[in-house]
Amino acid sequence: MTATCDVPIRTVSPLWSRDFRLYFTARLVSLLGDAMLPVALLYGVVELGYGTTGVGLVLAAQMVPFVAFVLFGGVLADRFTPQRMMVGADAGRFVLQAASATAFAVGHPALWLLMALSALHGVGTAAFQPGLASMVTQVSNDLQRANAVVRVAESMANLGGPALAGVLIAVAGVPVVLAVDSATFAVSGLCLMALRLRPLPKSGTEVSTWRNLVEGWNEFRSRTWMYAVIAGWIVLGITVWGPIRPLATILVADRHGASGLGLMWTAFGAGGVVGGLAGVRFRPVRPLASGATVLLAWAVWPLIMASGSTLPFVCAGAMIGGATIAFWGVMWSTSVQTHIPAGVLNRISAYELAGSLVAFPIGQALAGPVSGAVGTSAALYTSGAVLVAVLLGMLSVPAVRNLGNRPEPTPEPVSESVPEPAR
Repeated sequence: MTATCDVPIRTVSPLWSRDFRLYFTARLVSLLGDAMLPVALLYGVVELGYGTTGVGLVLAAQMVPFVAFVLFGGVLADRFTPQRMMVGADAGRFVLQAASATAFAVGHPALWLLMALSALHGVGTAAFQPGLASMVTQVSNDLQRANAVVRVAESMANLGGPALAGVLIAVAGVPVVLAVDSATFAVSGLCLMALRLRPLPKSGTEVSTWRNLVEGWNEFRSRTWMYAVIAGWIVLGITVWGPIRPLATILVADRHGASGLGLMWTAFGAGGVVGGLAGVRFRPVRPLASGATVLLAWAVWPLIMASGSTLPFVCAGAMIGGATIAFWGVMWSTSVQTHIPAGVLNRISAYELAGSLVAFPIGQALAGPVSGAVGTSAALYTSGAVLVAVLLGMLSVPAVRNLGNRPEPTPEPVSESVPEPAR
């Protein structure tokens, strides 16, 4: 279905330039803090007596503003440059996490206060995330290797972050973990501020935010390969990516205990490292087709869990899941950065993020009722089957299947007569 080639298609420039080292440090430190935060919030909110409902409300309070504001984050990144937006977002989140640490340290913070701080944190993340794609294009000429190395860093952070958070909570308490998370944003912001980036063409500085949003949408929908993948990802968010964590937790914890659950997620993180390293090594001629084909193997993981296999098989399935999703992530990020013009990359990335993540909480919310109605094993079997069907559907789209690894000629700008909103 797809051809691959292990030989680089161009001369590979050195990856570890000064700017890439700074960018990599910023991402590694920030990702480590992101991996620590859920553990601290889970423990801290429960310890305050707000229970699992409180945990859900605090986490949802961050996700909803993120989805609501991420499109504006893309517009502002194109207007003011990603570097400025990302540094500003890191500065804001540094202050917010310091405030959260102080609130836990000095008293018994109200649930509404924790939700408000979490919501503002979500707005900051919405300002930060859209600029990541174009930032990689500015700090590296070898996009695939750069994306793969960052993906390895993310997997390593997901492996070490929760364990580090657990140790810090046991030794020093939740406020210290939140303070450390605050410090990661300071380190990230300073590293990003120190980057010496070539000027990029600014887009949309002379027109309204509304026009910029519509222009970004027009650019997004003009690319069949992009909206075909995002449409598939919305279905997978509801049926696969959202439900997998609660379903896996229920099934594996029940059969293999807490230690078995921990081993499974450790194996998943280790698989992510393997998948990222594979992204460094292999350079497919058709990256999207190769990534989707490899991702078909992800279905092995839920099928193994649903079948009642022993813990070693469950961990092997988790490792396959982590490796395949990481490899897909490298192929997808590289394709977006290769084929989207710099002037609209941040806005299109914002639409991509919104589309990819909007279905995730829906899937999480439905996991419990659906598994209660049909059984956890049946829900996992269905999840694996839907994954295969959606990926085969994506591969049946010629624009997805045939997308190459070289930039295409820049098309004429997509433009329509866009009325200004009534005032």
